Amino acid sequence: MDIVSALRTFQRVVETGSFSAAAHDLDVTQPAVSRQVASLESHFNTRLLHRTTNGLSLTAEGERMLPMALRILEAVEELGDAAGSNGATASGKVRLSVPAPLGLYLSERLGDLLAAHPKLSVELIFREQSSDMIEERLDLEVRLGSVADSSLVCRRIGWTTAFLVASPAYLARKAAPRVPKDIREHECLCYDRAGDTCTWSFSNGSEDIPVRITPRLTACNAIAIHRAALAGAGLAVLSHIIAVHDIAAGRLIPVMENFQPSRLPITVVYPSRRNMPLRVRTVLDFLTDVVGQDPSMCVSGADRQWNG
Repeated sequence: MDIVSALRTFQRVVETGSFSAAAHDLDVTQPAVSRQVASLESHFNTRLLHRTTNGLSLTAEGERMLPMALRILEAVEELGDAAGSNGATASGKVRLSVPAPLGLYLSERLGDLLAAHPKLSVELIFREQSSDMIEERLDLEVRLGSVADSSLVCRRIGWTTAFLVASPAYLARKAAPRVPKDIREHECLCYDRAGDTCTWSFSNGSEDIPVRITPRLTACNAIAIHRAALAGAGLAVLSHIIAVHDIAAGRLIPVMENFQPSRLPITVVYPSRRNMPLRVRTVLDFLTDVVGQDPSMCVSGADRQWNG
């Protein structure tokens, strides 16, 4: 038995939740996947998976074995990277967690990366809050704001740019706020990214000014808030990624332009307990390049650009 191949098959079965999905990902037959998992169980003389009509689940032994299997596979991949020539190619799947606006931005550009690396695949996971990267087997995660977890390696790749906006219909009903304290008199639509739905922060260029709000609508997804703002439900703080085209077309109007929403660092985090495989390094470099090419996100870019 090729134990590395069997461990890789076991990993894919767990990640996809079925033998057939794993077979599709690995480009082999379903019976071949079943045989490899059975051989692995036979080799270690223990059952690793519960097989029921409702699907698959890990046994207690499988739960204990999976993290060790992942470490072995990562070590094998690192050995391949170290031994390979300068022409080594990135291969395998990278699990990348990102906030929804940045995920949409990346999804329009990932085609170029995948075309350049035919053996590479990316699983794009939209998530607004921080994850347990080890438990969820994430390779990379993009976080906005400060990163409190000191066990992770962090790379700052840029800064957010956002606008306080409202639709023309809403502004026809209520005068636009001119200073942060005016916001308290408005209907506020809040994108609940980090669990703090009661404070917005603005900058006058020299200091940050927090504003306590009472949201009329709260959602854990920025796209929902974007649509509510377009429909005239109130004021919203939206990323330039999802607001810029509507601003250019006049569907959304930036307000309180002397007090822009405070910028947050865009940071890529990854587990510090392992070296970075080529597949992950390739995606990290792609992220860094893509963000750096946008004047509204690059580290040195401070101007707010509405016209794309």
